[in-house]
Order: sequence, then structure tokens, then C-alpha cells
Amino acid sequence: MGKLQDFLTGTKVLEEVESPINGKIAVTRSLAFGTYISVGGLTQSGGVLKNIWKKTLKKVHSSPFIVHRCLILGLGGGTAGKLVNEFWPEAKITGVDLDPVMVELGRKYLKLDEIGIDVVIGDAWDYVRVNSKSNSKRKYDLVLVDLYVGDNFPEKFESPEFIKIAGSYLADGGIAVFNRLYYGEKRREATRFLKTLEKVFKKVDVVYPEANIMFLCKN
Repeated sequence: MGKLQDFLTGTKVLEEVESPINGKIAVTRSLAFGTYISVGGLTQSGGVLKNIWKKTLKKVHSSPFIVHRCLILGLGGGTAGKLVNEFWPEAKITGVDLDPVMVELGRKYLKLDEIGIDVVIGDAWDYVRVNSKSNSKRKYDLVLVDLYVGDNFPEKFESPEFIKIAGSYLADGGIAVFNRLYYGEKRREATRFLKTLEKVFKKVDVVYPEANIMFLCKN
């Protein structure tokens, strides 16, 4: 029945792999959502996540704001990077992700390599902390933070220390965007996170796309 249902709904699993970071990762193609990468049934790249980031970045793009440099913490399969490239084609993008398996799937199925992103495989916490001590630390007009492992947002990325360091990468007038899930118990977690952001940044705007909440932060 499962295969018949998949046929009727136009859904096909293209590949399933095991990752030491994310566990079982599935790549699926469907008529409704296109090709997407998921962990534990939650979309990590492509599919509905594209709509979530598109709505958010469209709001950023509607303001008189030009992105010359963008830093993505939690690159995944590259969905947010592709959208940044669409809105700001001249932007130079650096993407950091801990899971090389996820990045390779993005290259294989979501055309990640076509964007020209400078990909760094490593922990986002280590990356921002080490580079923040450099006198030649780059500043970014846009910093995107999407650091989920499945549906878990690691506690270290909720700390005021991490948020302050991430915010220190913003150029004058820059925007940091934090993606959080927003359903069930996740709403309470996101609300607590908002209060932490408001203690660090001067201004925090909120966008509600799909089952997520996006925080747009300015120094």
C-alpha cells in the first residue's frame, strides 16, 4: 500500500543515508514540494523550507538593503543560500555546516554547487568564536542562523555568548536572521529565545512563515 500511495501522491524517496551527525537522512521528490532533504520527517532543505526562507528574505529584500556578504550558520543542503543568490546575485556567501553528508546531498540533489558558496565544514560555534578573535574578521550584511539537528536546537546556540558573537559579525545596518520552529512545545522554546535576543540586539522583528518563526535582528 505504501508504494501505491507514493505513486498516487507523486512521492518518491530518491536516497536514504546514515549520517553520524543527523542520523537517517532522506531525499524525497514529490509533486507538491519538489525535491527536499529531511531528518526524522522534518524538512531540512528544499520543499516547504524554501517557502519559509523565501517569505523571510523577501521581507528583508523589500527594504532599501543590499547584501554584499552573507554568512550562513547551518548551511544544510543550501536552500537559504540559493535564495540569497536569487535576491542578491552579487552577494558573496559563506556557509558553515557540521554535517558533510548533508552538504553533499545538497550538491547532489539541490544544485548547491551552482551558487558558488564558500563552504566550511565545521561546528558553527567554533567557527564564529575562533574567527571573532581575528583582527581581519569579515563583516556581513546578512547573517542567517539555522542550526537545527533534526528538530533539536542545541542549547549552546541559545546562549547570550553565542548570540553576541554572531551579532558581532554584522556590518553597519546588517541583519541577523534566526530560524526557530513554532509549534507545540517549540512555541515556548522560541518565546524564551526571543527574550534572549531582545537583550542582545537593539531591534528584533518577527516573521511567521508556515510552522516556523523567524527573528530579524539589528544591532
